[in-house]
Amino acid sequence: MSNTNPSEHYNDVAIIGMSGRFPGARNVDELWQNLCNGVESISFFSRQELEASGIDPTLLDDPNYVRAKGVLGEADLFDAPFFGYTPREAQTMDPQQRLFLECAWQALENAGYDAGGFEGRIGVYGGAGWNTYLLLNLFSNRDFVASVGDLQTIGHGNDKDYLTTRVSYKLNLTGPSINIQTACSTSLVAVCVAYQSLLNGECDMALAGGAFVTVPLKAGYLYYEGSILSPDGHCRAFDAKAGGTVFGDGVGIVILKRLADALADGDHIHAVIRGSAVNNDGSSKVSYTAPSVKMQAEVIAEAIEVAGVDTNSVTYVETHGTGTAMGDPIELDGLSKVLRRGSDKKKSCAIGSVKTN
Repeated sequence: MSNTNPSEHYNDVAIIGMSGRFPGARNVDELWQNLCNGVESISFFSRQELEASGIDPTLLDDPNYVRAKGVLGEADLFDAPFFGYTPREAQTMDPQQRLFLECAWQALENAGYDAGGFEGRIGVYGGAGWNTYLLLNLFSNRDFVASVGDLQTIGHGNDKDYLTTRVSYKLNLTGPSINIQTACSTSLVAVCVAYQSLLNGECDMALAGGAFVTVPLKAGYLYYEGSILSPDGHCRAFDAKAGGTVFGDGVGIVILKRLADALADGDHIHAVIRGSAVNNDGSSKVSYTAPSVKMQAEVIAEAIEVAGVDTNSVTYVETHGTGTAMGDPIELDGLSKVLRRGSDKKKSCAIGSVKTN
């Protein structure tokens, strides 16, 4: 790649930095080692642990309550003074916002950049999950809320709208700062929007990712037959024993830069984004939460066309892979319709899903 002409890669964007916090992994390198070693990072809790987390004992008696979750270690910790926050301010802030801010700093550091010394504009694109901290930890503690006094402070620390602008403010980033909310696809759509923003010249570097942290940190879930959730706390994507997925906490951010600029600046390039596409199923599916073969195939085909990639060259696809009886076959069908067009029918393509970890 370093010997190529940068002008030949006008639509290419490089990934030059990464950071993340995951169940059983404090960073991206530890996550990779867990994946290579086949480690399942789902935690299973004792009754005592769950009662200590405040789970209703009657709920624990329900035979359909599954005592499993992907737990994020040290999610309750935050280096408040480093980012100029008082301990009280940190207490009023959603852990998703705290961890996203920390990972933003770490991602830039991983890329070898000091935001204050970068001459161009840096954009931030990301999203967070539902805020259980506000409901279960703050609003349930009226004395604490009263002691804070300023409800605006609580609002700024917990509203999804302030996730990315908080990072821009604290790290002095002057590019676009945009929150993305598309449910399960939030982080990946954030990458797609950041990719387009770089190509449009709206920024010169971009942070893109997402955060999902729920409280209590140690908690299970109720299983209902036919739901997306696993009956036993294991996710077996594309397996004959697949029964559903398991929710887990985590944060992930990548640093993006136009490939020509990354080559010129001598950045470490982890990967290159050649193209992207986003669409929606509309009403062409059996229910609101169900996927659609037709539209999945269309968006995959569009991304491949934009990237100028030969389908015969695709040897691996990281999938959604929820391990559900409905979702997995539809996803495979959509992929097959695209990757088998005009290709060698005997050619194989590996698939995988990080959800099994």
